[in-house]
Formats: sequence, C-alpha cells, structure tokens
Amino acid sequence: MLILMFLLLIAGFVILVKGADIFVEGSAALARRFHVPGVLIGLTIVAMGTSAPELAVSTSAAIQGANEIALSNVIGSNIFNLLCVLGVCAIIHTLPVDDEILKRDFPVSIIATVFLLLTVAGRSFISGRYSSMGMSEPAGTVSRLISGILFLGFIIYIGYLIIRSKKHPAKEEQALSDDAAKEKKELPIWKCALFIVLGIGMIVGGGQAVVYSARAIALAAGMTETLVGLTIVAVGTSLPELVTSIVAARKKETGLAVGNAVGSCIFNLMLILGISSLIHPVEANLASICDLVILLAISVLTWVFAGTKKQISRWEGIVLVCIYIADVIFAILR
Repeated sequence: MLILMFLLLIAGFVILVKGADIFVEGSAALARRFHVPGVLIGLTIVAMGTSAPELAVSTSAAIQGANEIALSNVIGSNIFNLLCVLGVCAIIHTLPVDDEILKRDFPVSIIATVFLLLTVAGRSFISGRYSSMGMSEPAGTVSRLISGILFLGFIIYIGYLIIRSKKHPAKEEQALSDDAAKEKKELPIWKCALFIVLGIGMIVGGGQAVVYSARAIALAAGMTETLVGLTIVAVGTSLPELVTSIVAARKKETGLAVGNAVGSCIFNLMLILGISSLIHPVEANLASICDLVILLAISVLTWVFAGTKKQISRWEGIVLVCIYIADVIFAILR
C-alpha cells in the first residue's frame, strides 16, 4: 500500500510540474494579448487556479468537521507561500516587486491576517484565558459572521483590481518593441484558454494526488491531524503555487510569480477560509492562534524585504527558506 502511495506521489509531482508550465504559458500569453500586467494575471487567474487545492481541501474538511485541517491548511499554505514560494523564486532569480503589490496587496493580506487573529482570539486571549489550555483545546471560532466579512472583503478587493486594470492598462506591455514582441510568441485566444484550463486541471489533479498520498504516508507514520494540516497538507496544496511561481521566475515572468504568491495568500484567507467557514464554522485551537501570530510576523517581514529596493534578493530568499525550515521544526517539536 505504501509503495502505491509513493508512486502516486511521484506521478502527482510530474503532472503538477507539467501543468504549471502549460498554465504559466497560457496566462502570460493572455496577459500580453489584452495588455494586462502579468502582476494582475498572477493576482487573479493564476492565484485562483493554484489555490484550487486549498479550496477543495479546506471546504471538504469543514463539511466533515475536521476543523484542525481546515484552518491549519490555510495558515500553513500562507506561511509556505511567503517563505518557500517567494524564497525559492528569489534564490532562482532576484524578484522585482511591483509598486501595486507593495502598496495594495501586501497590506490587504496583512490586514486580513490581523482581522482574523483579533476576531478569533478575541478579548479572552488578551486577558490570558488560554494560559492554562492545551494546544489542541478549542480557543476560538471562525464564525459565519467573520467568514462573511472576509468573503465580502474579497469581492471588494477583486472588483477594485478589475476596475483599476481597465483604467490603467499596462504601460510596459504597450511599450514592448517589435523585437521583444517577436520574442514572446503570441498565442491565439482559444489556445490561451485551452492552456489555462488544461493547466488548471493538471495542477489541481496533480496537487490532489500529492496531498492524498502524502497525507496517507504521514498518518501511517503517526503524525497528528494538526501537524498534517500545517505541514504535509499545507505544503501539498501549495505545491501549485511553488511550481507555478518557479516556472514563472525561470521564464522571467517575475510579476506573475510574486503576484501569484501574494494573491494566493489573499485568496486563502478571504475566499477559501470565508467559504469553508460559511459552510461550517471552524474552531481554532491555541496552536492555530499561535500560528496566526507567526503568519502575521512573517507577512510583515516579507513585506519589509520586498520594500527594500523594491525587490527580494537572493540572500533574502535564503533567509525566508531558513525561517520556513525553523518554523516546521517548531511545529513538530511543540
């Protein structure tokens, strides 16, 4: 049985990598054809496509009452996106960070994290009510009211992106020289759509295969559900973001790579957690609240790194990856 799971894990990785390559090609071509910034495509189409595994896992977990996996998957995925996805991509190629991401998208992600932390922890956390609680005991709830606010905020955010993109078309796309335009082979719209749909299908299918097999292997090794959700499931569902951003970075589509990672964080917090909590309120334990604090600190740190010289350098990428390794070790040992 374990041999089959390992084979499924390898097959999932292969499908995931190829799907990401096709998806990035179609998304970048679509952005060029409609003179839409790669950053915006990364924040919307690519982020939505690569966040599909998180949506599937968290929604299914909420329906089944597996609260620990539903919440820890979202938190763990965001930590992975900020530290591993951006870190690894920066190591491969220094990542320039668009002004809009610095001034709009990073703050939106941080504000959503702060809102979730304050509303879930509540006044009891400030008064020290949880000081005598175990890490796995219920300590707060992501209620339907909270999830409704998150979901409404997400709708407003996407609406703003669409309206702004129409008012301010991408200057860099309009300024492409004839030689540069020839280098970037134009694909017909039908082929762009085909690549995007096929890529999403392969990304989701490969991601699900990796998650299913990795979770089975991890549980067979005796890991807890919270740890599985924060590490194995979170990493597995975030593999599309990692692979897609790496492929984008190697193709020098750096705007798409950064937009995908930051956009996925916003999707996870506001859309995915919003939908799953609307279906079934999700209880948070003390470990999850602790992880939210860690996520907030990591979000601010990544924002600071991105704000220095408006790029994430290779050494900063190494620091981010090292922090992720330390966080995983902390999660295992606590």
